[in-house]
Amino acid sequence: MNITQDWNEKKLVEDRAINQLKSLGYTHVIGTKLDQERDTQAEVTLKTRLSKVIQRLNPWINENNLNKVVRHITHLDFTNLMEANQYFHEVLINQMSVNQDLGKGRKNQTVQLIDFEDLGNNEFLVVDQFSITNAKGTIRPDLLIFVNGLPLVVIECKSPTLPPDEQIGQGVKQLIRYQKDSENLFYYNQFVISTSNDRARVGTIGAKVQHYSSWKDPYPRTVSEIGPNPSAQDVLLTGVLVKERLMDLIQNFIVYEPEEGKVIKKLARYQQHRAVNRAVNRILHENTPQDRGGVVWATQGSGKSLSMVFLATKLRRISELKNPTIVIVTDRQDLDQQITNTFRRCEFPNPQQAGSVSELRDYLRQGPGSTIMTLVQKFQEAEGEDSFPEMTKSENVIVMVDESHRSQYSSLALNMRMALPNATYIGFTGTPIDKKDKSTRRTFGNYIDKYTIEQAVEDGATVPIFYESRLVDLHVQGESVDQLFDRFFRDYSEKDRERIKKKFATEEAITASPKRVRQIVLDIIQHFEDHIKPNGFKAQIVAISREAAVLYKNILDELSDYESKVIISAGHNDKEEMQKHYLSRQEEKDVIQRFKKPMEEDSLSFLIVCDKLLTGFDAPIEQVMYLDKPLKEHNLLQAIARTNRTYDKKTYGLIVDYFGVSRFLEEALGIFHEEDIKGAMSDVDAEIPRLQTRHRKAMRFFDYKSKEDLDGCLAVLEQEDIRNEFDTAFKHFSESMDMIMPSPKAKPYLDDLKWLGKIRVLAKSRYHDEDGADISDCGEKVRQIIEEYVYASTPHILFEPIDILSNRFEDKIDEIKTPEAKAAEMEHAIKHEIRIKLEENPVLYTSLKERLEDLIERRKERQMTIEELLEEYREMIHEMRNNAEESKDHGFEPEQYPFFQLLSRELEDHEEENLKALTHLITGVVQEHAVIDWTEKEDVQRQMRRSIKNQLRASNCPKDRVENVAHQMMKLAEVHYKQIAY
Repeated sequence: MNITQDWNEKKLVEDRAINQLKSLGYTHVIGTKLDQERDTQAEVTLKTRLSKVIQRLNPWINENNLNKVVRHITHLDFTNLMEANQYFHEVLINQMSVNQDLGKGRKNQTVQLIDFEDLGNNEFLVVDQFSITNAKGTIRPDLLIFVNGLPLVVIECKSPTLPPDEQIGQGVKQLIRYQKDSENLFYYNQFVISTSNDRARVGTIGAKVQHYSSWKDPYPRTVSEIGPNPSAQDVLLTGVLVKERLMDLIQNFIVYEPEEGKVIKKLARYQQHRAVNRAVNRILHENTPQDRGGVVWATQGSGKSLSMVFLATKLRRISELKNPTIVIVTDRQDLDQQITNTFRRCEFPNPQQAGSVSELRDYLRQGPGSTIMTLVQKFQEAEGEDSFPEMTKSENVIVMVDESHRSQYSSLALNMRMALPNATYIGFTGTPIDKKDKSTRRTFGNYIDKYTIEQAVEDGATVPIFYESRLVDLHVQGESVDQLFDRFFRDYSEKDRERIKKKFATEEAITASPKRVRQIVLDIIQHFEDHIKPNGFKAQIVAISREAAVLYKNILDELSDYESKVIISAGHNDKEEMQKHYLSRQEEKDVIQRFKKPMEEDSLSFLIVCDKLLTGFDAPIEQVMYLDKPLKEHNLLQAIARTNRTYDKKTYGLIVDYFGVSRFLEEALGIFHEEDIKGAMSDVDAEIPRLQTRHRKAMRFFDYKSKEDLDGCLAVLEQEDIRNEFDTAFKHFSESMDMIMPSPKAKPYLDDLKWLGKIRVLAKSRYHDEDGADISDCGEKVRQIIEEYVYASTPHILFEPIDILSNRFEDKIDEIKTPEAKAAEMEHAIKHEIRIKLEENPVLYTSLKERLEDLIERRKERQMTIEELLEEYREMIHEMRNNAEESKDHGFEPEQYPFFQLLSRELEDHEEENLKALTHLITGVVQEHAVIDWTEKEDVQRQMRRSIKNQLRASNCPKDRVENVAHQMMKLAEVHYKQIAY
């Protein structure tokens, strides 16, 4: 026989898997031998084996209840596959109950189907040639994993002789067909595997091929421990089917999450499983809270929020931890709501979202077993408090901080550590900071786990991001700009005119000039039509200011028919043109939901932003970000990651850069190269002596003054040279504080830091040069001059799209730094000089025309030469406005909020917290009763209405209003929950 005849699916894939599973302790049984254990081939469970195991695990159970349990498990009756699968998973994990008298009267007793503690009490089978026949025909999955007679895993094998890019896909197609033709087999399924030995992927029921994932790390084993030259299949089976690992995945790493009207079953990816178990091991085995904590580095888009759910789930299940208090901390309301919603959607038990400072304190005092979601901003002192009080000394507190590269170096973070001094702190971030004054690792501890951009792209967890730079040539036209400027501001002195130029003729003003924006919008439209729209994807435009965002919207509307929405924060003194783009919280959520829908369902094509939606915003349909704003470091990496989410037929994300962030992108990406990460952590204690010295130098200016004597302290700083010395001393003191915070060791110096900061601000105000007129209203006139005299050419491509992770990216940057490019830049500058025919440079003041040219030239240098001069120049740019304080977050899903508003109106004498609770109860009733086409079924509506009335009565709704309020609730339910059934 020719040896190549044995090179087939059975020999190379299936038999190899069987042999490996046997080595892992599984018993191999040929499916035909199990036929005698089934009444018909339509049965998918092994009832006799299931019955024996239940009797062994629950020796108290009587025959009647045993038969009831077996029948219930083997005859699941649900309207759809996902509903049945979710129910069975719940029964498997949390057990089912039967009523039986064990000597103390009839009581509910829990029944174990699997012994998760002692795995030797369970039966593990790997079965091949197992046929299942029903009215649709016969299927014969390649391999089935039975645990205690229940088919928990289906494995489909494909020949490695197939084209490599078809091997996994063909296996997944087969698995999808099985789910349609033999649905009841998958009622019990925990996950499915498609393998060709060289390639292997794991997924869940209902998943498309792009959502199957590889398993590259068999943690806690290593790849080398599997054997010589292990295949992808070997690694995956070791990673997910070692008995302990299989039970761990079933118990702690599967969630069911509603998304866009249907439930999605999600299994952890290998890096999530690894990170969670590494964190658990550190918590269990290290001795001090500091050593138990650390940093989980998981690149954006790789599932940090779900990792936190998985970790919280496992921490709850470990008996040694005695049901710890779990605190989830974020620094922005949208992230707080996002992660709270994730926990709720995944049916994590009772996550409590702190709505206020006092509510947070109440939750923290509850003791073990609480899961608390909060903003770090809620760790603030109450009026009259010198410091945030200690909430608990317990070490049984686990704090998980999302996006831990931000806000964890402040006094609020210090307050959190004062409140929970013995807690374990775990930071989750996709962009860790490792700088002299701020370090994610110094704050939280060593890395627990790392999952970088490169790894995520390689695994298919995210798509690669490509970067394309486009340059807009700008120039100033006309000989009379200075004369025009002087005429505009003829009522101001020469010194005041110079102040106006410096304040308003800024880079931001030039970037937002209408002629420039118009040229960019024309380019965006062409690019979108050529490269993005044909594949059904959408786009985001990032503008330098809120005003520029509105300008982009207006010009885009003028030049195209594409629908766009502006999402910006409200400003106190905004004009009507700005105000008409304001969105309420609910309107903003609705716009985001529209944007996430496929183009054929909703034509909203562009979101235009300034600061919002640059972090924590997931819209997989977004392929391109048109960037026209200066961003640096982790802010830049967070923003560009908006395009890296996976989506059907999406092979890459794209950043089209009109501003010129290439150098900053190069620098920011340096953090992902191991050699650029500082290896040794700085010891906080080593910085204390320098902090003490710097504190003394800053405070010595006021040695003979009382802190309460404000005028006396300010008088010390009257002389400009003394103010400069004080300013330097304060900055050094502040730098040392930044390095030590949020360690409680910074606490003794915090009040002095705040006091010195206030003195510094008040001194600047008192001794500010007021020799001049008020120029605050001159900005609009300067903008008019810029609008009329700054011209923009059509953008040209500086270099074509290139993967920011490839070596070619840095090569391209180097190309831009070549002498040839510098020569071209010098030539361009000379042409500008000739065109505007400058006669001389003023000694004391820079003309408006020269200032514009200077800014434009530096802009070109940044994109083409990327010189160090840019860094100094960038310091001159005005700080971007902070987001206006947003209204208090009520903590509801979009569809719940109308219920709360209605209840607030109808029951206005009720307390807000009671109305919140009632809202959750009533919407829970609606979701509980909603089935397919429930709005057409009168009996379901009657039951729903009756339950709503019961809740209203229980909440002391006036009797004469119950009927009316219930009627309105039903109307809302028909609108918001019509499609709730899955």
